[in-house]
Amino acid sequence: MPIHSAMSSRFPLLEGVPSMMALMEDPRYAEVRAAFEYHPDYQAPDVTVRDDAAPGPHGPVPVRVYDAGEDAAPVAGAGGRPCLVWMHGGAFIAGSLDMPEADWTARELARRSGAVVVSVDYRLCNDGVHYPVPHDDVVAAARWARGSASSLGIDPGRVSLGGASAGACLAAGAALKLRDADEQSPAHLVFAYGVAHPVLPPVSSDQAALMREVPALLQFPPEATSFFNLNYLGGPLSTADGYAFPVLADLRGLCPTLVLNAEYDDLRPSGQAFAAALAAAGVDVRQVMVASMLHGFLNLPSSIGPVSEALDLIAATLSR
Repeated sequence: MPIHSAMSSRFPLLEGVPSMMALMEDPRYAEVRAAFEYHPDYQAPDVTVRDDAAPGPHGPVPVRVYDAGEDAAPVAGAGGRPCLVWMHGGAFIAGSLDMPEADWTARELARRSGAVVVSVDYRLCNDGVHYPVPHDDVVAAARWARGSASSLGIDPGRVSLGGASAGACLAAGAALKLRDADEQSPAHLVFAYGVAHPVLPPVSSDQAALMREVPALLQFPPEATSFFNLNYLGGPLSTADGYAFPVLADLRGLCPTLVLNAEYDDLRPSGQAFAAALAAAGVDVRQVMVASMLHGFLNLPSSIGPVSEALDLIAATLSR
């Protein structure tokens, strides 16, 4: 399908911006960033939000708890209310609890699924921080959510992990650690347009043709992903283990997993290969390609059809 007009109509705004990091962080492009992210017709769901912290090996891990209460959809399935521990993206070096991929997604899923959503402010790989620090933060947040089931009003057996982009990688690594160290896998894993490989599989010729429709600023060429992954590890890619990049792990016995890939995304081969590896390991996995969307589509409002459909898929997964 063609790129959704909600994105393609904004491409001219990016002319003259040198890089994605400049767009995200350079104050000189604050007006461009605001215009690119401006969605005046969207109002995120009004839910109860509070800040808390999970104890972790590197110090407290800030979390933000979202609960739609009586306004939430009825909880499906047996047992008490589900919980989703959610990680935003940002190439392991950027992102926050306030970005749409964190805040809007948490609000939407709390309303649509009836789940309590715990959004995690894991440590970013800047100023000497590297793996396993963000991984440890996510594991700590997941354990805190499970251990706080009574105060959160959730079923400790229905705690799922999920994330987008770098956050998907962190969620998968944490799910594997909980399986191995705690002998208790999460209820589900949600892997949205994530990175599973230290070195990404090459794109096919068909996808390369699709990517020519995407501005260079919004692409992830091999040199960019290599830099992000090297910075995350803090050492050679050959030192990576399965908790850092989940495709390297023994995936047998991992929890049921939903893999969401974006059609126009250089990272899609990693998500597809991860889904194939999960299936080969006997994991209950569902892979969905979200047509017409670019990487990072959960930063868009749910008034856009494919975004809403993706959120509904996640909500249904949490209710299984």
